[in-house]
Amino acid sequence: MPISSISKTALTVTIAPFLLISCMGSGGSTPEQGFTAAIAAPLPPPAPAIANGAIFQQASGYAALTSGTRASSKGDIITILLVENTRASKANSASKDRSGGISLAPPTTGLFSLFSPSDVGTSGSQNFSGTGNASQSNSLQGQVSVTVAESYANGTMLVRGQKMTSLNRGDEHVQFSGLIRAIDVSSENTIPSTKVANARIIYGGSGEIASASKQGWLQNFFSKISPF
Repeated sequence: MPISSISKTALTVTIAPFLLISCMGSGGSTPEQGFTAAIAAPLPPPAPAIANGAIFQQASGYAALTSGTRASSKGDIITILLVENTRASKANSASKDRSGGISLAPPTTGLFSLFSPSDVGTSGSQNFSGTGNASQSNSLQGQVSVTVAESYANGTMLVRGQKMTSLNRGDEHVQFSGLIRAIDVSSENTIPSTKVANARIIYGGSGEIASASKQGWLQNFFSKISPF
């Protein structure tokens, strides 16, 4: 093999890892782990309608005449109004108090006259008190537009979508999927997130601000193994 070919091969092997790292770093923010990649996947094109001369075409999806322009077919856009507010609190308390005593006066004559009153007297008490409190609240407000992925015969639809925003010092993304009823969609093609079944909402971000609010890897390691 010529010397020039060997030099080109060695140069390629040397710079290949650096090119791979640079390509991986320029891809932007990735979706949150645990969220299926199918949510961000593009929808397949609709099946072509069969020209059989009929007015009703099942391949185009069924929509009642009274529904107007409401989204009902695959690929239609619906705006989800994020109005998530959850709040939980729990408190309990318990107390216990118990006491008892006994005292006998020994006779002044006879065999038991050798005992004094303090020898046959006893008393005791027991008490306990405990309290506990816990509270948690979460809130998410906003809007995200999704597309209809599947439309079922019972009037429900599977929707999914995401919104990616690149800001000055980081990226933010909102991912959403769930089942909705066609009757709950308003005339403006909006529906609150409280009416979505099997809703899966992920809101996250990456960048300098998100990194500054996290523990370092070494501190996170000691936090996991620390018994205190």
